[in-house]
Amino acid sequence: MLRIIVHLCVCLLALNAATANAEDRDGAVLYHDFCSVCHGDQGDGKSRARGSMQPPPRDFTSPESAMSLDRNRMIAAVTHGRPGTAMAAWSNQLNSEEIGRVVDFIRNTLMRPIATDSAEEARRLYAENCSVCHGDDGRGAKWTLRNMNPPPRNFTLPAAARELDREYMLRTVAFGKANTAMPGFARQLDTVQIATVVDYVRAAFMKVGRGEPHIAAAAPKASDPGYPEGLIADVNSGMGFYIQNCSTCHGVNGDGKGPRAYFILPKPRDFQHPASRHGLNRGRLFQAIAKGTRGTEMPAWETVLTPQEIANVAEYVFRAFIQPQANGDSTPLQ
Repeated sequence: MLRIIVHLCVCLLALNAATANAEDRDGAVLYHDFCSVCHGDQGDGKSRARGSMQPPPRDFTSPESAMSLDRNRMIAAVTHGRPGTAMAAWSNQLNSEEIGRVVDFIRNTLMRPIATDSAEEARRLYAENCSVCHGDDGRGAKWTLRNMNPPPRNFTLPAAARELDREYMLRTVAFGKANTAMPGFARQLDTVQIATVVDYVRAAFMKVGRGEPHIAAAAPKASDPGYPEGLIADVNSGMGFYIQNCSTCHGVNGDGKGPRAYFILPKPRDFQHPASRHGLNRGRLFQAIAKGTRGTEMPAWETVLTPQEIANVAEYVFRAFIQPQANGDSTPLQ
């Protein structure tokens, strides 16, 4: 406690001394006098005061700061402070011109440039297409918590960084997610725009990819590793097992509307949904059937079925629902 009090006293003395002659100083001097005591001389948040602050001061040198902080947001933070943090309001000590100078110094000197010129574009794309549901801060807009089931993903939770890889996010933004309010944006956004907004979410909210350049790239297509051990699937055998067992949840037509589907949350996979058709291949189907899916009613069938039987079921699902055209010239699966 004594250590915290000493730190706060040092901060207050430094700030009060600086306030007395803040006029006509450039951004670097203003930053040194008012900001460095918490944010550090290099803007990386590694100051002596850091240990007594929770959450710690903003690291302006991080990729997520470069992606998530625009000039207006920074000016608002310096002017009005940030609730729930140690960031105070400076409108009584600095005038609007001085606040602008110190913000511009931080942006031009301390914040790292992004590998592309798409930072503003990324923020715009997120604001126009995503923030209405996911919120300005990636936590989910408040109105959705009462009106959407399930609610939109909170990107700031640790689970998001663990569960969402970039390829999955690219597919989800492009093709949507079945049984949720998440639509596909492939008709509104091109592949580069989708990659840009995904990378923005990952850097600004999920805090992943630290130190990596922000480079927009098109969504990769899922490669198909096929079945293990060189298995050759028997689609007709797989169809019989699917009808007798899988259709009770996934439906005879693979649309996730089987008799048990109405009692299951989250809902069974809809194999006809664009997200399924673009994201599932033979290898992924085999693994999902064998290992099950954590957090759902999908069991691990490897304790009951042989690898050959699992491959048979996977092949039927793939040829009947995921890529019906893979059936070639043979008789349509029914």
